[in-house]
Amino acid sequence: MNRRRRKKLAARLVHGATFGNADAVRAVLRAGADPDGADVHGTTPLYAASVHGAADIVQCLLEAGARPDLESRAETDGTPLCAAAAWGYAEVVRLLLAHGADPDLREDDGLGRSPLEWARAGGHAVTARLLLAAGAQDPEAERPPR
Repeated sequence: MNRRRRKKLAARLVHGATFGNADAVRAVLRAGADPDGADVHGTTPLYAASVHGAADIVQCLLEAGARPDLESRAETDGTPLCAAAAWGYAEVVRLLLAHGADPDLREDDGLGRSPLEWARAGGHAVTARLLLAAGAQDPEAERPPR
């Protein structure tokens, strides 16, 4: 497949993932799109689906081989797990963890927030509990008492 075709398929895949169109995502994957293929801005399909809480699309992409820890490189993007945790999408968090997402992987090449920090910042207790149950390190538990 030539470079131009790969770019077009990646753009269509990210668009379908962003707008929750599972049929379009499946069709583009069948056409040969790379499940990790980012659009021209650097957004990956799995990040786009995760930040919008589209569990059905997340499942589809993971089954197609999308890497759960691949960081999306657009200016405001990050990891799929951080995105889902930040918005409290518990079902998406469960799927990503079940497919091997690292509950401690920080965004911005390891310099940003962790999924647990995002979940807590958003007040998403259920999501925070899921991450802790998956082995996320709890910086609050490591603080000495005052």
